[in-house]
Formats: sequence, structure tokens, C-alpha cells
Amino acid sequence: MNLTAEQIQNNWNVFLGIIEEHISSPRKEKLLEFYNQYAERVMLMPAAHKKEYHNAFPGGYVEHVIRVVRCALKQHQLWADEGADMSGYTIEELVFAALNHDLGKMGDEDHESYIPQTDQWRKDKLGEDYMFNTKLPFASVPDRGLFMLQSHGIQYTFNEMLAIQTHDGLYDEANKKYLMTYMPEQKPRTCLPFVLHFGDMMAARIEFEREWFPKFKNPVISERKNFTLNDKPKAAQNKQQKALGSIKSEGLKNLLDNL
Repeated sequence: MNLTAEQIQNNWNVFLGIIEEHISSPRKEKLLEFYNQYAERVMLMPAAHKKEYHNAFPGGYVEHVIRVVRCALKQHQLWADEGADMSGYTIEELVFAALNHDLGKMGDEDHESYIPQTDQWRKDKLGEDYMFNTKLPFASVPDRGLFMLQSHGIQYTFNEMLAIQTHDGLYDEANKKYLMTYMPEQKPRTCLPFVLHFGDMMAARIEFEREWFPKFKNPVISERKNFTLNDKPKAAQNKQQKALGSIKSEGLKNLLDNL
């Protein structure tokens, strides 16, 4: 999927509007200053480096963050309707955590995290339109995002820190110490980490379906479902066998593209 320049600009305006609406002063002004300082980079960032993930295209990051904010607010209401105690955190904390949950993907002040892939084979066969910038020292996405906020004088609450830190849930092994404890006093004191996690999962799943379901339902592909390798000329068979032999789990797209 690709966004037009107008869509990217509109999404950026929506993103800044969320800060204006939900974040209180003086933190609002500091957050706006920070994002406007890196506006060109952030508004064109992908949300991931490869197509098999989600929103791996220019402008994909901001679009994803906006969707996470919407989904997290809806999750908040759902949990409240079902009787969860929502008094332990504020809507501002929820929105702040959602806005900045993936901030570490921008890199640091001097280096972008994702840069265009230069290996054509990896682009064609692995769907990696971007690659990680090796000039950037390693840090997890939550750690780098929290560091960027504090290094620019943007304070956050304990609730916000924990929600950002654990937004990937148990998909991130580092979160087990917070989410897999069986002692009541060691469990999160609010449901904010869970509300944000499910909002993020919801957004990512919707983006996956939008990107991949049309490919699964492609009539050209369905017409070829009974077409076997033996139906191809020998040279093409050898080429196909060589390609398929190099494919691992991320090769689903390649398999569909090369059948």
C-alpha cells in the first residue's frame, strides 16, 4: 500500500491535533516542539521494515499511531463497560502512551532507525523495503522511545512508562517480569498496559488484513491453484526450485508471487 502526499500531510495534521486535544500544558508544547523538530522524518517513516509486518511504507508510522490511539480509546470504553476499574489512570496517560508507544522506531537525533534497503534480492524475495541502520546503537523500541522523550525534557508518569515499556505484551520476552508474575502485589496496578496492548494489536491486525487479504483473494492466484511445478518448462522449474529452496517463514508472499 502507498499513501499520497496529501494523505501523509493530512495524517500529520491529525497526529498533531491529537496532541493539541489530549495533552495538557506545559507537556503539550514540549511534545509539539519535539515532533515538529523531526516532522519530515516522522511523517515519512514506515511502521516496520518489511511488508510481512504492518504499514511498511512511507507515512505508515503516523497512520499506525493514529489508529492505535483510536483503538486504545475504544478498548478503554469496552473495559469500562465490562466493569473494569478505570480510575487508576487518565485519558491523557492513555493517549500519551499510545502516541509514543513506538517512538523508538524513529532512531535518535542523528540517525534514522529504518533506511531504504540496498539489497535488491532482500527487497524482492523477503519483502524488506527497509533495513536497520547499523550506525544506530542498539536499543529496544520502548527503551529508545523513553530515552528520546526524557532527553528532550518531556516528562512521563509511571503509568505511561510502564504502558510504553510493555505495549508488545508477551510477544516481548522482556515483559514477562511485569506480565507473568503470579503475586498480586507485583501485577500492574492499572489496566492501562493491557488496554494499550490490545489497542496496538487491533490496529496492527487491521493493517495486516488490509495489506494481505486482497492478495490472498487475488483471482489470478486462485486461478493458478491447480497449476503445478511440472507444468512449467524445465528451465523455469529449476529457477522456481532454487527460489523456493531459499525461502523461510517470511516466504509466503514470495511463494504467491512466484507460483
